[in-house]
Amino acid sequence: MAEQYRGKILWIDDEIDHLKPHILALEEKGYEIRTATNGSDGIALAEEEPFHLALIDQFMSGMDGMETLRRLKETSPSLPVVMITKSEEEWLMDEAISEQVEQFLIKPVNPSQVFMACKQVLEKHKIQEEKATSGYLKEFQDIESRLSESLSFEDWWDIHTKLVNWQISFDEHSDTGLGNILSDQIQSANRAFVQFIEENYSAIIASEPHPQMVHDTVPNAVVPNLKEGKKVCLLVLDCMRHDHFRTLMPELRSLFDINVEPSLALIPSATPYSRNAIFSGMLPSKFCKKYPDQVDAMKQEKGVNRLEELFLNDQLSRLGLSDVKLHYQKIWKVSEGNKYQSRVGDYLESDLIALVVNFIDILAHARSESEVLQEMVPDESGYRSSVKTWFKNSWLLKVLKTLKEAGFTVVITSDHGSIRVGKGVLVGADKETSSGIRYKMGRNLNCNEKHALVIRNPADFGLPELVHQTNYLIAKDDAYFLYPNQQHRYEQKIKGSFQHGGISMDELLVPLATLTPLT
Repeated sequence: MAEQYRGKILWIDDEIDHLKPHILALEEKGYEIRTATNGSDGIALAEEEPFHLALIDQFMSGMDGMETLRRLKETSPSLPVVMITKSEEEWLMDEAISEQVEQFLIKPVNPSQVFMACKQVLEKHKIQEEKATSGYLKEFQDIESRLSESLSFEDWWDIHTKLVNWQISFDEHSDTGLGNILSDQIQSANRAFVQFIEENYSAIIASEPHPQMVHDTVPNAVVPNLKEGKKVCLLVLDCMRHDHFRTLMPELRSLFDINVEPSLALIPSATPYSRNAIFSGMLPSKFCKKYPDQVDAMKQEKGVNRLEELFLNDQLSRLGLSDVKLHYQKIWKVSEGNKYQSRVGDYLESDLIALVVNFIDILAHARSESEVLQEMVPDESGYRSSVKTWFKNSWLLKVLKTLKEAGFTVVITSDHGSIRVGKGVLVGADKETSSGIRYKMGRNLNCNEKHALVIRNPADFGLPELVHQTNYLIAKDDAYFLYPNQQHRYEQKIKGSFQHGGISMDELLVPLATLTPLT
């Protein structure tokens, strides 16, 4: 008795009568088989009825298998094909692969080989989906158990990585039905992570040694390579999350050997604080004390990152590398990126290239203003997909290929990530309060402490006193700040957008990746 129906297969072979045992075996497994003894008849069948898979013999009289395949793809472009041939010539395999053949079988084949090929092509997604489902359900319990324990920074990175990997897996297997369970677990983990940061952040920044943080990027990841005589590119992808980097890794693996380490962004997880920390090698309280112009810029919220090149030069000098030949560039627009890509050869004599790319951050902010982008980037999965698509077709990938050929070691990191906000929270503030959506700096700030970390003593958090009696509010979980007189005007506009400045795993746990060129 045949098993449950598995799909319909078209088998084209001029010796099809000799394959009856194979056909009977497939029918016993639940496949419906239609046959043709030549390419023309097979194509005619495919035009009359739909098939799930085609098996094609390469060496047939008249139209050969490769020509049959091309003609078949004209009428049924999405039909998967398994090529069967007596030849082991590599050129034929290359041609079959170029025509997107799913499998390549060498005669003589037995029924089990054919069955396994059909099963892999037609049921691969289902099997992988079932594996993802069982794998996550097993790990779900392990993560839930760990969340009740006393966790270190490294433990949090491990949990976050596991959750990110499941998010990416579910992007590929969206029919598992477990997406909501994963989202709930991420929210639960975020609440526990917020508590960890509240209880430990001040001690972390004050301790030596401390977990790797963004202001350690240059001394820990860049300087050792420079001292070994390597040319280095420091690439800061503004607002890149850990899940974003994971989606870029397949493209990067063809060029580089990749080593990823955890790094902790600063509070608030915002560019004026975290990115300036990367280039200065200091906490905000220290770089604001050393550079009065930076204080003025942060008060006025204008040009808050205009001193990055100065910061980096000074940091290299403090680290004993004042003779390093540095090229620094910040890129906002595609036109700037294309121009940079065309001229990157001019900078290859530099010892250190520092490159800041703002696309991911711009995408997050532009999404709030564009209904088209809201359709294209409806959620975290859409955000990952958009970042991946941009990178695969970007000037930046071309630049990285050039740097790889020139022997550069590339250090890729982010100043902070972002989170999709969902809960509007009212905040009381005066006119001097900063404009951030996930963090506020000013005086006399008030907010429900359930939704925000209230910082009355900035020095404890490595933060500057930008105004007299400075307070900071840092949003927790997925909260965002609203003023009472503007609540209805902004609430719906901001809800569901990607923001940064607060406390969450996606904002604070960022990758620090060292890419070594493959030889």
